[in-house]
Formats: sequence, structure tokens, C-alpha cells
Amino acid sequence: MEVFFIRKNELPINEEIRDKEIRLIDNDGAMIGVMSSKDAQKLAISKNLDLVKIVPNAVPPVCKIMDYGKSMFEQAKKEKEAKKNQKVVSIKEVRVSAKIEDHDFDFKVKNAHKFLQDGNKVKVTIRFRGREMHYTSAGNEVLEKFADEIKDVGVVEKKPKLEGRSMIMILNPKK
Repeated sequence: MEVFFIRKNELPINEEIRDKEIRLIDNDGAMIGVMSSKDAQKLAISKNLDLVKIVPNAVPPVCKIMDYGKSMFEQAKKEKEAKKNQKVVSIKEVRVSAKIEDHDFDFKVKNAHKFLQDGNKVKVTIRFRGREMHYTSAGNEVLEKFADEIKDVGVVEKKPKLEGRSMIMILNPKK
């Protein structure tokens, strides 16, 4: 008795196809019709290609005659190319306080400016400690001033919002 293992995330091929009847597509893309899987297997072997089940849930399942190794290589190549074209955007955080001094404020703005020019998002956070919770309006003013200073390279994605003891604002780089 032969035992076959179906590979993870891959389609069943050749002897792994156990269905009695299948709908067959030729390697040119032409529909051949419904036939037994043994006959389809013989046809694939005669063309020196593989029989691959491409739509397993159809009734009857759809199989195609193709060069399986070549098609897997092409698919991996496409996935690699798509991955290369993706741009990873990371979020950088800048923490300020409600009672920040001018020099410290300018320094934080300069850092955020650099992050936005590099194409990163910037999360500006103010953490309120103790009695500072009564003066959240001062924190809101600081964040509004921050957004105003950075408007040449960044756009406010999420306006200042109080979440627990923190006020958060998110900036996006300008396109």
C-alpha cells in the first residue's frame, strides 16, 4: 500500500488526486472535459507534465495539466516581487509634557520633522500625572501647537484625543 502526503499550502498533484472523475484543462488552457483521474494522469504523463488539482471544491474537481515545478517557481517569484514593492511604515513616538519648555519643544519638533521626512508616522503623546488631569486643555494646546509647527512635512491623521491618562495625536507624512 502506498501512502501519499499532501504538502502544506500546496495543491494535490499526480497520484495524490484520488477523485474518480475530474474536469480537465489542457496545458494551453483549453477545456478537455470530464474524465476519470486515471485517464487524465496517463494524458499528463504522455505530455511529460503534471496533473494538478486547481479547484478542489468544485463538482467534479477541476484539474489542469501543467509543469508543477515551473508554476510553483513562477508563483514564488511573483510573491517575492510583490513583497519587494511593499513599503513598511513604522510609527515613531514623541513624548511631550503639558508644561514643556520652548527649547525641549523645538527639539521634539525637530525629531518629529526628521521622522516624517523619512516616511514614518509619528505618534505624539502627553501623559498626565496626578493633578495634571485637571489641565488637559493645556495638553491639547501643546499638541495643536505641535501640529502647527510640523504642517509643512506632516498632516494630522488623528486629532488629539484623551485616552485614559494620555492624550494622543498621530501625524502622517505629506505625500
